[in-house]
Amino acid sequence: METVKIRNPGMHWDIAANIHFPPEFQAGKQYPAIVSNHPIGSCKEQTSGNIYGAALAKAGFVVIVPDASYQGGSGGEPRWIEDPEQRVKDYRDVIDYAQSLPYVDPERIGILGICGGGGYSIKATIIDKRIKALVSITGVNFGRLMREGFSNFDPVGALEDMAAQRTAENAGGDERINIFLPASVEEGKAAGINDIDVLEATDYYRNRCPAEGSGTRMLVSHAAPAIAWDAFAFAETLLTQPMMVIFGDKPGGFGAYRDGMEIYGRAASTNKELVVAEGWSHYDLYDKPEPVGLALEKLVPFFRMHLSATATARQTMAAE
Repeated sequence: METVKIRNPGMHWDIAANIHFPPEFQAGKQYPAIVSNHPIGSCKEQTSGNIYGAALAKAGFVVIVPDASYQGGSGGEPRWIEDPEQRVKDYRDVIDYAQSLPYVDPERIGILGICGGGGYSIKATIIDKRIKALVSITGVNFGRLMREGFSNFDPVGALEDMAAQRTAENAGGDERINIFLPASVEEGKAAGINDIDVLEATDYYRNRCPAEGSGTRMLVSHAAPAIAWDAFAFAETLLTQPMMVIFGDKPGGFGAYRDGMEIYGRAASTNKELVVAEGWSHYDLYDKPEPVGLALEKLVPFFRMHLSATATARQTMAAE
């Protein structure tokens, strides 16, 4: 594995990324590449890297796992901004970088995203036809979540609060950070939280896989763009690439089951697959061996099929 810094024209900071290489990697060869994108509040050292990135590299792909701008090892100030449009731009900048690498076939690039990273990867695929195949794992449309649960179903009130906070900060007041999760599962239960997604997220980030770059937080004064954002806009006409949607059948408050069904139904792609991991939840698919194994059993052949030289050539000809 190699850690790199990626800077493209128009950026004033670097994107930090880990590159996972296939076994017996040869710099003189060209490989299909996958950009693997972490959940909201996560980082490149967690599920997008240490689980799916590592497994896909073992399967023969070059896998680039970036940290979001303003988070983890990436630059950008102020810290802990969660900006959907910037996330999509980050992914496209990473693809620019991937296409410049001599050992990456620039015509065989796929994308994978987990949770909010799944929603962002869907939007990137809608607008960027360099992406030849998409996998969303327990993907969430963050704009929908912000308008609903993350704003207590009062998006206008949340926008007014964000505006007031931004005014206060411009006048010299302190930043306000929204910490997504309780400090522990026990603290969450004591506070009356019983949602499976919140409690299992707390277990994952606080116990199973803590990481220094994982923030699980958001700067309130810069969160307004997310409320007016939609990961799935125009999917019924513009999302034409092969797509696989994976989620568990235990629904929770973050809405991956609902969002997965929606994007599967709406996508214009004539080559789309739905994988429901029966008996498993959103956060089981982050690192639990059995559900992760079920996901990999489906997505590795999917990427091999659609990132083959023949398949990408067919896609290019069809687009022309």
